[in-house]
Amino acid sequence: MALVNGALVLKKLILFVALCLTGLLSSSQGVVYNEYRYPFIKKASSFPSVSSSSSSGHGNVYDYIIVGGGTAGCPLAATLSQNFSVLVLERGGVPFANSNVSFLQNFHIALQDISPKSPSQPFVSTDGVINSRARVLGGGSVINAGFYTRADPRFIKNVGWDAKLVNESYPWIEKQIVHEPQPEPYQFAFKDSLLDAGVSPFNGFTYDHLYGTKFGGTIYDKFGRRHSSAELLSSGNPQKLKVLIYATVQKIVFDTSGKRPKAVGVTFKDENGNNHQAFLADKPQSEVLLSSGALGSPQMLLLSGIGPKADLKKLNIPVVLNNEFVGKGMADNPMNAIFVPSCRAEKQTLIQTVGITKMGVYIEASSGFSQSNDSIECNHGIMSAEIGQLSTIPPKQRTPEAIQAFMKHKKNLPHEVFKGGFILEKISNPISKGDLFLINTNVDDNPSVTFNYFSHPYDLKRCVDGIRIATKVAQSEHFTKYTRVDKQTVEKILQISVKANVNLIPKNVNDTKSLEQFCKDTVITIWHYHGGCHVGTVVSPDHKVLGVDRVRVVDGSTFSESPGTNPQGTVMMMGRYMGLKILRDRLGTAAGI
Repeated sequence: MALVNGALVLKKLILFVALCLTGLLSSSQGVVYNEYRYPFIKKASSFPSVSSSSSSGHGNVYDYIIVGGGTAGCPLAATLSQNFSVLVLERGGVPFANSNVSFLQNFHIALQDISPKSPSQPFVSTDGVINSRARVLGGGSVINAGFYTRADPRFIKNVGWDAKLVNESYPWIEKQIVHEPQPEPYQFAFKDSLLDAGVSPFNGFTYDHLYGTKFGGTIYDKFGRRHSSAELLSSGNPQKLKVLIYATVQKIVFDTSGKRPKAVGVTFKDENGNNHQAFLADKPQSEVLLSSGALGSPQMLLLSGIGPKADLKKLNIPVVLNNEFVGKGMADNPMNAIFVPSCRAEKQTLIQTVGITKMGVYIEASSGFSQSNDSIECNHGIMSAEIGQLSTIPPKQRTPEAIQAFMKHKKNLPHEVFKGGFILEKISNPISKGDLFLINTNVDDNPSVTFNYFSHPYDLKRCVDGIRIATKVAQSEHFTKYTRVDKQTVEKILQISVKANVNLIPKNVNDTKSLEQFCKDTVITIWHYHGGCHVGTVVSPDHKVLGVDRVRVVDGSTFSESPGTNPQGTVMMMGRYMGLKILRDRLGTAAGI
């Protein structure tokens, strides 16, 4: 055991040194990013305070102010900074020196950290599903499972994007941070089992969205080291780019003296709680660009006075523009998981293989959360009782105390429960929709959000179809030979699924007899929520906020569906795409695009 622990320590040390040599870490004087690669990243407290700044500008006037340095915000900032001054305001810190988000082996631990400075901020929808939103430079690309794939061409056509510019923007991302995975045996067994279950043909390794089974890309390199959207900032112009971390924007400031409200800047707080203001340059093309995510962007519009008039007045928020559609049409792709026991000590794998069906169901797999005795006490992300919602406790009673009780009981589980892996079944483009609204005016607090999982019968029907495919995959000879576990009946598979760490206690006696009940009672998230600032109701086709000037939204809150099997590739591409489009529209041929 001592030799094993020593080997693990040595491995982590080697990875740490590798990070230092590649410029991702710097330990000198407490700096947590390489000052030569990212000289423009500063703490928010370095910015002039309200008392020492004015709109006349002494370094606090910018062509573009980006609220949120996330998955879309970082490539957007890097692109716009080639020609214009850009200020990025990110409420979280940098990811580069945080081992929990930097290494694949710590993926599940990153979601366990619920401290105020954690890169992962938990929230619970009113449906009772515990979820996470990013709070770190790089956004969701820092806390996700790393899978990279492009969107279906149908999606690109439906949102009205220029296909040529899209196909130029994806490679810009891929050349910098995306890698071809090295699939582990579990993923190969899963691939062969998908083909056995009829999810064919096999399309090999590809970024493209193709029906059948494929290996996709990953933002983890061969050393298991994450390369997030934050690294795309290194492509920016350091002379025109400023990134402030721990800068929590309070609201967008509008000039309402004219015919239409016009954004003039933002107010934000630094890590010490001091107030600051940043202003837009006095040019019609200057803009505040919201890239705060599907929760953060509608929340910011509401806090800034854009939303349903009655709701704003209840919270004494001055109404800038009455728009009843802000926060409406929220959706999350429901996911359910089948536990696959194994007699092997599985190596940890995240998403590497995906099955894309014509019925609108995606099948993925993960494995290996049993590397050590300590891991039993860890949070296991979407596969945990404290993250999954698979208990007998009604949603309103899922208190922090109840969650802690699950974690405590988990320590007493037999080690064998953690062996094996999971087959994940996700519904694409759910018809079921919900809403988001403010609970209070504190931007640090989560808004209330409802997704209404399976409220539309077609979503439930597709889940049942997906569970049938997942069980066929688990019963495949390829999987049973690999796991060395005899083929199980469907009911037995469902029984062991609700007894594994995805669901310590079944919620309903019909869980293992009714696939509809199983879907409803074991629904969890894969973090692909979207909506709240839809095109046509909140923003125009070029993502400008309707009814006001100089505000645009660039993130997944504008989506009516989640692109591809996993959205991060398209969200990063979107940041690059919108940056290029803004430059082209503003500069014409002078943009060089």
